[in-house]
Amino acid sequence: MPPLTTLELAKEHFKFSAGHFTIFSAEVRENLHGHNWNVGVEITAEVGDNGLAFDYAIAKRQAEAYCDELNERFLLPGESPFLKIEETESGLTAVYGEERLPFLKRDVCVLPLRNVTVEELSAWFLKRFMEDLASQPELLIHAITVRVYSGPGQCATARWKR
Repeated sequence: MPPLTTLELAKEHFKFSAGHFTIFSAEVRENLHGHNWNVGVEITAEVGDNGLAFDYAIAKRQAEAYCDELNERFLLPGESPFLKIEETESGLTAVYGEERLPFLKRDVCVLPLRNVTVEELSAWFLKRFMEDLASQPELLIHAITVRVYSGPGQCATARWKR
């Protein structure tokens, strides 16, 4: 088996500023607030005869694109059992119990998550990396780890290993 290496990518621009609220139950949620989120990815791959694992500019472009999708948006969990999202021509309304929180469509990103947390976001980023990198069979990837930080010293990690 060829040697393996782990490339760690945590560039300054792997970040996004976004609002959210965490839902704890049908009756308890946080107030609306935001974070300056940061993302880091580690990719373990085989080192080829040319001394390279792969052109990791691919992964850097992907990380930037994923962050850009979320930047300056309010993030809503589209799969929460406690939140209903109603769509109109011009906006979205998040319905939580008796509360109705209206948003303009352009300001919101509804994600296929149960909650907007570092745990769910790290899994979302990992799924995206796996889908995009899997479309390139020449990349002999053995593992991917993604960390999403909501602030210094506070993150969640999602991992995939072949």
